Amino acid sequence: MARTVRDARLESRNARSTLKPSGKPYYRSIDEGLHLGYRKGVRGGGKWVMRRYLGDQNYAVEVIGTSDDNLDADGEEVLTFSQAQNKARGLFIQARRRAAGLPEDAGPYTVQKAVEEYLVWLEQSRKSAKDSRSRAEALIYPILGSVECAKLTNVQIRNWRDGVAKAPPRLRTQKGKEQKFKEVDLDDPEEIRRRQASTNRVLTILKAALNHAWREHKIASDDAWRRVQPFKEADAARVRYLTLAEAKRLINAAQGSFRPLVQLALLTGCRFGELAALRVADFNPDSGTLHIRTSKSGKGRHVVLTEEGVALSKALTLGKASTDLLLTRDGGEPWKKSTQTRPMDEACKAAKIAPAIGFHILRHTYASLSIMNGAPLLVVARNLGHADTRMVEKHYGHLSATYMAEAVRAAAPRFGMERGNNITRIEDVA
Repeated sequence: MARTVRDARLESRNARSTLKPSGKPYYRSIDEGLHLGYRKGVRGGGKWVMRRYLGDQNYAVEVIGTSDDNLDADGEEVLTFSQAQNKARGLFIQARRRAAGLPEDAGPYTVQKAVEEYLVWLEQSRKSAKDSRSRAEALIYPILGSVECAKLTNVQIRNWRDGVAKAPPRLRTQKGKEQKFKEVDLDDPEEIRRRQASTNRVLTILKAALNHAWREHKIASDDAWRRVQPFKEADAARVRYLTLAEAKRLINAAQGSFRPLVQLALLTGCRFGELAALRVADFNPDSGTLHIRTSKSGKGRHVVLTEEGVALSKALTLGKASTDLLLTRDGGEPWKKSTQTRPMDEACKAAKIAPAIGFHILRHTYASLSIMNGAPLLVVARNLGHADTRMVEKHYGHLSATYMAEAVRAAAPRFGMERGNNITRIEDVA
């Protein structure tokens, strides 16, 4: 629910009784582009009016109800100051939707409706919403799904957020059966951090959905969720990555067609899905790049390859048509997420990497080793598909400390200072 705006002049009968009758309403801003006004009549009593901004210094003004100066409020025709705000916001939303050529919605607009519409938009315009949908169905809908967006409060969202963080992790459960939970120590600081990090990801989905609804003029104000913050420092865990020696052992242990998949992941930092979707035409030998057409962010990018990456990509294209997949399984079938788990476990076992890693650790390994070798954060971020360095700094920033120290020691000026000597030696000038 949008916050009820306070105004000492308008919020009570007694306060309004002291105002002078005026044809010009006493206005109070209640949202961006929206004012609620009180027009007091000469014979006592008044009307509530709403004024909405149309752009180019133009406004639309309309009467929305009678003030409860002389009659008890009924929530329909006779309104309190707070009720008038709610009605004005509802009418404001409908007016914005009409102006945008959108239909007026029937029935209450709930959190579940907002999230469902956001997930559909996500699937149509950007990427798969499978993970977001499963999280929403499990963690958002049961508590907040039936709540009307217009009545949603930041207290409700905060209480929901805290409740999700305090619940144990859910386990995969057969449909129709009672939900199973993982046994964990919820007092352990590391487990608390993990639960808060997981909750932050669900909160991101909820806020993204509500923001989408707000931009589509279906919610009048973003006040209810804008001030609800994620848990701080919940994502502070160090990223796991392989050392150079471990990475070499993993490559050697990978069998058959799984080996080039591992090699290209380590050489590019690409996600599994990005690699599995690559076509021969996506490799440009002239520029030495791979074209990732669709990524997690929904945007394409060109990944710059090393000479090893170029050589491997050339080898993978031999004898293939431009439309063929660059990477396939031994039988020519496309790689799927479910088909890479076993070969990864087997390769880790043979390479003596314990515990076994997931495929995404190869992406972390590429980024970590690149940064420790002195690659600028922005260069690594661009190759990984990030718009700026924020995500790279968050996960890998600590790894650049050695590189920064070496760079400073190599490039900073020396002044010939000697300990215990107040005189700085001046070199002879030829």
